[in-house]
Amino acid sequence: MFGNKTSVAVFVILGFSHRPDMKAFFFLLFLCIYIITVLGNLIILLAINADPALHTPMYFFLRNLSFLEICYTSVTLPRVLINLLSGDTSISFAGCAAQMYFFLFFGATECCLLAAMAYDRYRAICNPLQYMVIMNKKVCMQLAASSWICGNLVALGHTTFIFSLPFCGSNVINHFFCEIQPVLMLVCGDTYWNELQIILAAAFVILMPFLLILVSYGLIISSILKIRSAKGRYKAFSTCSSHLAVVTIFYGTAVFIYIRPKSSYYLDVDKVLSLFYSVVTPILNPIIYSLRNREVKGALSKMRMKLFHPNS
Repeated sequence: MFGNKTSVAVFVILGFSHRPDMKAFFFLLFLCIYIITVLGNLIILLAINADPALHTPMYFFLRNLSFLEICYTSVTLPRVLINLLSGDTSISFAGCAAQMYFFLFFGATECCLLAAMAYDRYRAICNPLQYMVIMNKKVCMQLAASSWICGNLVALGHTTFIFSLPFCGSNVINHFFCEIQPVLMLVCGDTYWNELQIILAAAFVILMPFLLILVSYGLIISSILKIRSAKGRYKAFSTCSSHLAVVTIFYGTAVFIYIRPKSSYYLDVDKVLSLFYSVVTPILNPIIYSLRNREVKGALSKMRMKLFHPNS
C-alpha cells in the first residue's frame, strides 16, 4: 500500500504498561472519559437538532465540532481500552497507519473548523446586521466541507509519507497510540529532511488556522471595545468565550507537541501532554458549551422536559 521496504510487520504500543499496578485504574479512568465524551457530545448534537431556535451558523459549526470530537476520541480510546483489558498491545503495520491517518484527519479538521468558528464569531460581532446574509447556509456548508477536505488531504499526505519510510529496528512505540513523533523515531537512518518536511507541514496546518483565529479575535476585541455599555460588551464577549476556551486548550498542547525537532522529544512527557488534545479537549467541549452558553442550556432543559415530562 505504501511501497515501504521494511522488516517491521507489527508494532507494539507501550502505552501505560510501565505501570501494571495501575492497569485497572487506567481502564476505569479511560472508560469513564470515553463514555462521558461520547454521551456529552451526542447530547449537545441532539439538543441543537431538536431546537429550531439553534439552527443558526454558530450552532451548525458546534454540531460539526461535537460530531468531530466523538470521532476523534473513538480513534484512540477504544484501542487503549482493548489493550488494557486484553494485555495484547500489538498493532499491525496497516492498523497503525490507519490509526494515524484517522487521528490526523480529525485533528487537522478540528484545526480548520475552529478557524471557521472564529470567522463566524467575527462576522456575528463585527457585522451583526448583515450576519445572516453573509453567513448563509451555502457559506456555512462550504466552510465545513473545506475543513473536512483539508483534514483528509493533510492526513493522507502525512500518513503516506511516514509509512513509506523504512522501519528496520525496534517496533516498540512509546505512546498510547500511533502518533507521528514516536513512530518517526523508529525509522531507520537519518530522518532530518523527513522531520523538517513534517514540521513545516504541521506548522502550516496548525499555525495557519491559528493565525486566522488570532486575526479574527483581534478584530472582535477591537469591535467589542467600541461598544459603550458594559452589558453589551459582556454579551458580545460571552458569545466567544466558550470557543476561545476550547481553542486555548487544543492549540496550547498541539503547537508544543508538533512544531519542534525530534531531538527535543521527551516521549514520556509528550504522552501525558497528548492526553490534553486527544482526550481532555473532546470531553471538555460539551462541558464548556453547556455551562457557558445560555442557549445550549435552554435547549438541554427543553430536551430533558420532553424526555421526562412528555405530557407537560
